[in-house]
Amino acid sequence: MRKSRLFLTVLCLCVPLFCLTVEGRKECSNDAKRVASLMYPGWNLGNTMEATGEGLAAEHSWQPTVTTQELMDFIKRSGFRSVRIPCSWDIHADAEGNIDKQWMARVKEIVDYCVKDGLYVVLNDHWDNGWIEVMGFSKTNKEFEIVDEQTIQLKAARLEYIWKQIAKTFKGYDEHLLFAGLNEPFQEYFLFNGRHKELTPILQRYNQAFVNAVRSTGGKNKKRILVVQAPSVNISSATNEEIGFMMPTDPVGDGHLMVEVHYYDPWDFCGQQDGGKRFWGQNQHVKDNPYTCEWGEENWVASQFASMKKKFYDQGYPVILGEYGLNWREIGDLQEVHDASVKAWYKEVTKEAISNGCVPMLWDINHINRSGEKGTMTVVDRANLKIFSQVAFDGIMEGARSAKSPR
Repeated sequence: MRKSRLFLTVLCLCVPLFCLTVEGRKECSNDAKRVASLMYPGWNLGNTMEATGEGLAAEHSWQPTVTTQELMDFIKRSGFRSVRIPCSWDIHADAEGNIDKQWMARVKEIVDYCVKDGLYVVLNDHWDNGWIEVMGFSKTNKEFEIVDEQTIQLKAARLEYIWKQIAKTFKGYDEHLLFAGLNEPFQEYFLFNGRHKELTPILQRYNQAFVNAVRSTGGKNKKRILVVQAPSVNISSATNEEIGFMMPTDPVGDGHLMVEVHYYDPWDFCGQQDGGKRFWGQNQHVKDNPYTCEWGEENWVASQFASMKKKFYDQGYPVILGEYGLNWREIGDLQEVHDASVKAWYKEVTKEAISNGCVPMLWDINHINRSGEKGTMTVVDRANLKIFSQVAFDGIMEGARSAKSPR
């Protein structure tokens, strides 16, 4: 018995963050800044649990690979320290908002894969058919018409009910699990561009409803780190004093909230598929080539993340860079310059994010085909448990190593 007790004591001392079960680990005692420092770099299980479709089949409607423990083992071995699980809930709920039990169980199973490996997890309510991220701000998705007070109250109530169910399911989980209330509120450009100031007060009501709902469920949710979304998760809108975005009030006090933004600048290099730019960065300029980026290079990256540090991190709110990524293309001539551009972009964004108090989380969709010049935002080949885009992966890891801890 003495030897057994000694072994267990040594085990606990060597692995202080873990007990023997997924639930019931240590309390959510670390504050947001401490947790953020343990999360980078991060990775997205993209195009999976947020995909549209019926029941459990939705997991495979946008990508083909079953999510397994072995996948999360690979993610951990590869050097990632956190996983964001974009997730739909409203499309898996009935008219009263009751979430399908099988869907909840499957999400819980995937969370457990991550937590078993010591990975931090960000679980959100993603686009989810636009039930709140679009229709919570405009009465129609065809043209902008601002929602009325009754709609705001109904949407906030349903959001609260959804999050109470999620929070109760996971109330025994420790600080390795973070909740993020939404994903990209009023992100539809043609509907909402130029209206961020007008819509931000509505967004703040939804953010507050989310925080209140989770905190009301008790258990370890009392101090769980919660992530709220900036206007359109856009850095410029988040930091623009005229727009006036503010963090919600947290009943538990300071130190347990984060804010989320995404980063795909410059869009014509990162996201535009047809006719998109191919070359980025001061060392990758191709003279007189129309596919060379003309903005959004290193100085822009540095200034964007410095503004997030000043507005949020320095005020006690670390930042989740919930998504960042770009299309890796097959371009034929000058492929080496394009590959160097991809690596440089990932390295610079990762480095500047971490150095300014932001946790970068790679957007990854598991489409193992570059489709020629269109490209793909895929780094990990899930089916074969290997790296698909080595240039992107190397940029991320070099950026993480070269980053400086924020002060």
